[in-house]
Amino acid sequence: MQVSHDQTAREVLPATVRTRFPGLRRLRGEGTEARRAWRTAYVRSIVLGDAVAAVLAATIGYFGRFGTDVDGAAQYSLWAALAMPAMWVAAMHIGRSYEERFLWVGAEEFRRVLHAAAVLLAAVAVVSWGLDLRVARGFVVIALPLATVLTLLQRYLRRQALHRARNGGAFQQTTVVVGHRNAVASLHAELDRAGYHGYRVIGCCLPDGKAADGPADFDGLPVLGGLDEVLDVVQRFEVDTVAVMPCPELDGPSLRRLGWDLEKTEAELLLAPAVTEVVGPRVAIRPVCGLPLLHVERPELRGVRRLAKTAVDASLAATALLVTLPLFLVIALALKTTSRGPVFFEQTRVGRDGQTFSMLKFRSMVHGADRMAEVLEADNDGNGVLYKRKVDPRVTRVGRLLRRYSLDELPQLINVLRGDMSLVGPRPPLPSETERYGFDMRRRFLVKPGITGLWQISGRSDLSWDDSVRIDVRYVENWSLSFDMMILWKTLGAVVRGRGAY
Repeated sequence: MQVSHDQTAREVLPATVRTRFPGLRRLRGEGTEARRAWRTAYVRSIVLGDAVAAVLAATIGYFGRFGTDVDGAAQYSLWAALAMPAMWVAAMHIGRSYEERFLWVGAEEFRRVLHAAAVLLAAVAVVSWGLDLRVARGFVVIALPLATVLTLLQRYLRRQALHRARNGGAFQQTTVVVGHRNAVASLHAELDRAGYHGYRVIGCCLPDGKAADGPADFDGLPVLGGLDEVLDVVQRFEVDTVAVMPCPELDGPSLRRLGWDLEKTEAELLLAPAVTEVVGPRVAIRPVCGLPLLHVERPELRGVRRLAKTAVDASLAATALLVTLPLFLVIALALKTTSRGPVFFEQTRVGRDGQTFSMLKFRSMVHGADRMAEVLEADNDGNGVLYKRKVDPRVTRVGRLLRRYSLDELPQLINVLRGDMSLVGPRPPLPSETERYGFDMRRRFLVKPGITGLWQISGRSDLSWDDSVRIDVRYVENWSLSFDMMILWKTLGAVVRGRGAY
């Protein structure tokens, strides 16, 4: 007789747990292999997309350089164009850009595409010179860069489609979080917020946890067991991922044994380091006295890197001011004709090293709105430190539109040229806010505040105070020019969506 999934769930789960967490009923019978089946098709589609990108680039490169000519140097270039799709896919494969661990999220996939393209370009140059193949430079200069751009574009579009599907609940992998309560709650909130990563948390294992037949639950999650029952939980619920947070009960030998135990299953093991906000090139594992120790380098906030950031800020801000000058004039005219008061609003903010400066914005409120704040302070939609209202009676009709698309922030480009602000950085705080800062939050004063930043692309006014602290510290600890470029790119999407803008 065939046993249904609900029958299996009844055997595994007690009635109390089935009632409180009905989503667990579907876990048995789905299987890790079934939940990961989509990955193979995704990788194949990426390979096919890369090949199509190479075909298009080779075709455009050849006809753009030679037209219909097939004599002389065109013959070598024609053979190169015909071979390019295979060479391109092979280069991407050798560059390990098809490995699943580099796909789905993060910049590593795109970095590997760029690296593989650069290696292929160098290889073509060396082989052409060494064998005197006389492949036309004009063809190479057109075809390889175009193939790189098309490859990056198709991968980005496929990733965005995957992220949208994951936000809708598809292509998820079940996850159990292991550790102490505060750490479990923090990671649970992060994974819920970043649904596009595809981790669906189905339960947790706590130091004082009980087996699934106990009454315990925490942070909306069933407590499936204790720290010594992780393997049993993984096997019973066919868990895809085990995320272990730092805790003294799980020391080195315990984690090593847990890793060995999970090798008997298909579950992946994720370990969170104690210094969770430091990532990227600052962290490396190096052997010391035969032990693999985690080395954390100092953040590079001064010297040449700071000069490079200042130069990039100044050049981009000057260009943006020239491009948006007509928009400045339109906004100024709209403000002057619809409400009384100046076009610009100046406000004292705190910048690098705790120095104050005057920040510029387009006026989005009625004249004298700052004097009305104390009266309205009781109705605060902010996070306990920042004063915000979703429906603020002081905001004008034009100002509401400016805030919706962050156009009121455009005059801060002038602050960037003055040297008070950067294009990317922590949010510029009010002096009254800094009086309530703790020790961690004062680390943000090591860098200039920014027009945009991680706070802008992570929810803005919808963030809790703890999230604001964590995001600002993360930026300071991991700053780089590539990080800034990524934030600027994502700011465009955040502005269009307008989430948290009020």
